[in-house]
Amino acid sequence: MKTLYTNAVVYDGGRFAAGEFAVDGGCVVPAGGVADRVVDLGGRHVVPGLVDVHVHLREPGFSQKETIATGTAAAARGGYTTVCSMPNLNPAPDTPQTLRAQTDIIRRDAVVRVVPYGCITMGQRGCGRLVDFAALAPEVVGFSDDGRGVQSEGLMEEAMRRAAQVGKPVVAHCEVDDLLRGGYIHDGEYCRAHGHKGICSESEWRQVERDIALAEKTGCQYHVCHVSTRESVELVRRAKDRGLRVSCETAPHYLLLCDEDLQEDGRFKMNPPLRSRADRDALLAGITDGTIEVIATDHAPHTAAEKSRGLAASAMGVVGLECAFPLLYKYMVLPGIVTLEKLVALMAVNPRRIFGLGGGLHVGDQADFTVLDLDARYRVDPATFLSMGRATPFAGWEVQGRAAMTVVGGREVFTDEVMKTNR
Repeated sequence: MKTLYTNAVVYDGGRFAAGEFAVDGGCVVPAGGVADRVVDLGGRHVVPGLVDVHVHLREPGFSQKETIATGTAAAARGGYTTVCSMPNLNPAPDTPQTLRAQTDIIRRDAVVRVVPYGCITMGQRGCGRLVDFAALAPEVVGFSDDGRGVQSEGLMEEAMRRAAQVGKPVVAHCEVDDLLRGGYIHDGEYCRAHGHKGICSESEWRQVERDIALAEKTGCQYHVCHVSTRESVELVRRAKDRGLRVSCETAPHYLLLCDEDLQEDGRFKMNPPLRSRADRDALLAGITDGTIEVIATDHAPHTAAEKSRGLAASAMGVVGLECAFPLLYKYMVLPGIVTLEKLVALMAVNPRRIFGLGGGLHVGDQADFTVLDLDARYRVDPATFLSMGRATPFAGWEVQGRAAMTVVGGREVFTDEVMKTNR
């Protein structure tokens, strides 16, 4: 059945223009000819479906925090058509067999595309024995031990060699264990004034520095998770200037908050922590000059009990799938920090390109797209989230813009009430 979407402002080739497009058999097709169904989008903006390359869906193993069903429902509501799931699961996806425990649930319950990561090390321990990269490669987007930095330089070098052989990126959570010293928030003024234990910036950037050198040595594609420090940004910038296959992401909370915003509340605790104002400014500069090519949420749901123990004792991680776009549109696009076109590149175009993911709005693409209502104004209310996780530092913030419709493979997996009413 051919569906014609009309009265739209469509993103194409880095710019928006009024137009229409059609979907047939799950793919984008030319708009001409007879359509079986016509959907008037009411002048709303249409973009390639958002892509989040860093989410924690918690299943299998931790379904009390999130399930693939609830996490992907949250993704669809947030405008995401593809998410990449991190491997801190039980069982950890370190063999084709243990990976299957996750992919079976994905096939059964996911409402958006879910592409898993495979572990770097057996058991996702950040040490010990490497996985069989060749065996896992056909089913994974890349390799990561997210939540743990690979501590041994020799082990990471061999991991990169093997990843390069199978044509997959190493996606690294950079953290030097010996430099953590029991810290749980940034080692800055707030930490010292309130008697907390701090995490130094060097614990992140020192491993970024090591890994970039290894990526150059091995020829491996290398992607840095959730950069939070000015030193990490500069290291990635220099690597890109040398033509290395190095990329990085940051998250909305690192762009919109710093340690001056901390409260004695578990919803402000994540890893890496909120850094200094100078670090945040460096991240914004990295966004502006193209050093940081991807914004990912690091959506990390926990139970209410796990997030109710203050900064010192709460679990690390916040949720972000349902509020990332409206936050960034309100506080980065509308003030003129970035254009809407740039935000679409950061949240949809660049992740697809860097990670070799399909779907989009070009003729022949699998029809993965998001219809945006840029006029919607409201407050972030975690009580309305479809995710089981409710911990966000942005609770109560005024935002603007949201997904009015999310389409995956031609199938409308989310439609808001206003869109339903006006169709």
